[in-house]
Amino acid sequence: MKILIIDGQGGKIGRSVAEAVMREKPDAEVSVIGTNAIATANMLKSGVREAATGENPVVVTAPKADVIIGPIGIAIADSMMGEVTPKMAVAVGQSPARKILIPLNRCDNLIAGVQEIPLSEMIRQVVALI
Repeated sequence: MKILIIDGQGGKIGRSVAEAVMREKPDAEVSVIGTNAIATANMLKSGVREAATGENPVVVTAPKADVIIGPIGIAIADSMMGEVTPKMAVAVGQSPARKILIPLNRCDNLIAGVQEIPLSEMIRQVVALI
């Protein structure tokens, strides 16, 4: 199973998700893409073997993934303070992969009806959905 984790704005969520996925699904091929270099560097600390930064890696890798995981902003053009380009959002949205989006109310993207729960619980739910 090929799992792609996309994150930006520091990569804290992506790093935590990558660590949990690798711990719970050791046979999965986990790769990460940061929307910026800081996010990628942070996610690399999880121990993943494959990492990249920016728009083109998302466009190239998303169609090949079985599962794509990240904050909901990865599917919204110009979200995450503009770090998610329209091409990135389209690549995520059009990918045949199962998308597991983490509902974060940030950057003017508000999700009605979603409870505020600790990030650790969200990550537990992400791993359960894989």
